[in-house]
Amino acid sequence: MVEVSDEAVETYQRDGVVVLRGVFRDWVEPLLAGMAAAHAQPSALERSYYPSDGSAPFFQDFCRWPDIPQFRAYVFDSPAAAIAARLMRSRTARFFHDHTLIKWPGNSTVTPWHQDEPYYCVRGEQSVSFWTPLDPVSAATSLQCVAGSHRWSAKGFRPDRFDGTSLYAKSDFDPLPDIEAQRSTHDIRVWDMQPGDAVAFDFRTVHGAAANTATIPRRGFSARWIGDDARYVVRPGRTSPPFPGLTLKDGEPMVADEFPLAYG
Repeated sequence: MVEVSDEAVETYQRDGVVVLRGVFRDWVEPLLAGMAAAHAQPSALERSYYPSDGSAPFFQDFCRWPDIPQFRAYVFDSPAAAIAARLMRSRTARFFHDHTLIKWPGNSTVTPWHQDEPYYCVRGEQSVSFWTPLDPVSAATSLQCVAGSHRWSAKGFRPDRFDGTSLYAKSDFDPLPDIEAQRSTHDIRVWDMQPGDAVAFDFRTVHGAAANTATIPRRGFSARWIGDDARYVVRPGRTSPPFPGLTLKDGEPMVADEFPLAYG
């Protein structure tokens, strides 16, 4: 039984980010096996970046829980759903999607500062992503989150692809502040991490990550969860990831087979 302290919940609610030590330690090997399967046979949503400098690639894939047994087991059998509900202060937890990220050793891709929610077809106060490294990660190459940034913008920040182009042709989002130029003015949270730790962060929390200058892979499994108040939102273009089969209308609860109820 994994316990999440009241202090962790308070930190999450206040700052939009908290580190949870060892919560998925027992799931590292299953997730590694699932990640190997995803990498061996990518889905149609696979998106890899091949740096122009010829360094190692950055592999990504999405929404593999329906066809990878280890990911499906994580959704329904791990403590993740219960932890998500507690952090969100939600009666329920629905699984939104999984995201496999592999920065191979020497990969030069910098994950730019961004906020997740504008990329998604969902809006709400109750959301959480668990970013779990499956390799040891130093703070120099780990996920970085700006504490309190989940409260910065009611509209949300403009979602750009990682190559710098805008995801949507037209949008009414706010421009993202230049975090890198203003690092000293922000409370940036980053930790040395071990396999099975997790950074829990709100979909609206601004975050990014450095290139992988280490000599080992940086394999990360992200699991995104939504709570009671989550509502479908129509975006001005194709979301990332897309859910083309959805028949939900703008403002409706996220009740669909694509988003299984795992807690509550």
